[in-house]
This record gives sequence, C-alpha cells and structure tokens, in this order.
Amino acid sequence: MSDSMLIKTEFTDLKLIHRGKVRDLYEVDDMLLMIATDRISAFDVVMGDPVPNKGKVLTKLSLFWFDFLGDIVPNHLITADVEKYPAACAPYAEVLRDRSMLVKKAKPLPVECIVRGYLSGSFWGSYKKNTTVCGFPLPPGMVESDKFPEPLFTPSTKADLGEHDENISIARMEKIVGVAETSRIVDVSIKLYKKAADYALSRGIIIADTKFELGWFEGELILIDEVLTPDSSRFWPLDQYSPGKGQPSFDKQFLRDYLSSLDWDKKPPPPELPQEILEKTGARYAEAVAKIIGS
Repeated sequence: MSDSMLIKTEFTDLKLIHRGKVRDLYEVDDMLLMIATDRISAFDVVMGDPVPNKGKVLTKLSLFWFDFLGDIVPNHLITADVEKYPAACAPYAEVLRDRSMLVKKAKPLPVECIVRGYLSGSFWGSYKKNTTVCGFPLPPGMVESDKFPEPLFTPSTKADLGEHDENISIARMEKIVGVAETSRIVDVSIKLYKKAADYALSRGIIIADTKFELGWFEGELILIDEVLTPDSSRFWPLDQYSPGKGQPSFDKQFLRDYLSSLDWDKKPPPPELPQEILEKTGARYAEAVAKIIGS
C-alpha cells in the first residue's frame, strides 16, 4: 500500500467524535477536525481496501466548491491550511495535509438535502411504478436519465451506518424541521445545485443529482461536510450523455458495477477488491476533479 493511503486515523490524544463511511471527525477546542480518508463505501458497506488518494481528491474538490458557492450560503470551513491548525494537531500535520479541514461545530440537519436534475437512481426505480414519486408528480413518458423540467429537491431521512436512507415528501420534512426552515433549505439547495450544475456543464460534466449537508451555526443555515464530490453526487460525462439508459459516470458506479457482478449479498464483510478496480475507481475520481477545477 502506498504511503499516501489512509484507511483510518488513530489520534489518541485528540477526541474522536465520529468515524463515518469516509471521514474521521475529531473535536479540537471549540472546532471540528474533519479528515477525508481513502475509504470507500458501496451499497452502504465500507470496503476493506482503500482507493489511492481518494481523500485528497475529495478535499480538493470540496474546497473549490465552498469557495465557488460562498455567495449563496456560508459554509463551515475555517481553514484547510495545516500550519494554521491548533498546536494539538501539529504531530499529525503530514497525515492531515491536503486531506483535512478545520471547521465550525454546526448542528447538522436531521434530513438529507438531495437535489435531482435528472431521472436516475431510486427515483427512476419508483417512477417506473408510479409517475408520482414521494409526493412529486413527474411528467409522464420520461425515460431513464431524462432531464427534469426544473431541478427537484427530494429530502430523505438520515439512516444509521449500514442502513438505507428513506426518501420522504416535503410535507414530512416540514413536520421534522419546520415549515419556514424547510422553505429556506429548499431555496438554498436548489440555488446551490443550479450554480454548480451550470458551471460543471461548461466543463463537460453533468451533475445528475447531489446530496448537500446543511446545518445550523449560531442561528444561521450553513453548508457543511463535503460538497459536490463523486461520493455525494452523480457525475456524468456530457459527451457521452444518452437518455433512455444508465449513464457512464465519474462516481463509484464503476465499483458498484464490479460488486454487482460478484456473488456477494451486499452485506458485511465486503469482498476483497482487485488493485485494478481500486486504481480505476481512483482514476475516475481524479478525472472528475481535473475537469471541474482544471488541475
């Protein structure tokens, strides 16, 4: 394994708050230290093998989007410069470099903020049975990967690790977070998606859908976690876009397709992954970042 790969962190003198599918989160003073490892998950199962440089790629892309979208809503980023981190982080500077952020300690929303521009994934599966999906009446006669007339905000519940999120209606979201809050969240999420999707299109990438993480900080709605990466979005190459079927992608669909070809029940433990699959998955991530950022 390459020295640059990181499966998990063990910073024993820092307070570990949470270890997610990809990120390790520590509390440092009144802030949070968010580290993107090279772990990858598929079908809600964390693989045992890391994808080369994945954490650095995700961090670079998130930092780009935080800056690009800053005029729509504030975000939780304090700094990603390890030289400016608190002294307690200094022993881990080389591990943290290019794959971490020091962020504000926001209160995450209890719902996932998903924006869909195209008919794909779970919505396509539901649409085939009924053109009204989760309370959203969709045009009849759409085919897989068709573009919606306007982007849809489609919230879901937040499931525990290993469980599946559940798509919910706007009405149910209003009961969870409040009517006025829901209106604000929907407005911000759609604006974020539209600005990002328009930009990505100019760089040859379709953002079919994405999941934003939003939270409250000192009474203000802010953008948190990662944003618009291949982990949280479907990225399709524009030059290969062809409605009526599934699309080639820059996300982990490559890995999902490989796993689907195996005799595996999609439950832990995960199968061992060939190096070729890991490297090709990492290359797809890196290609997406290069297209969007230009480097």
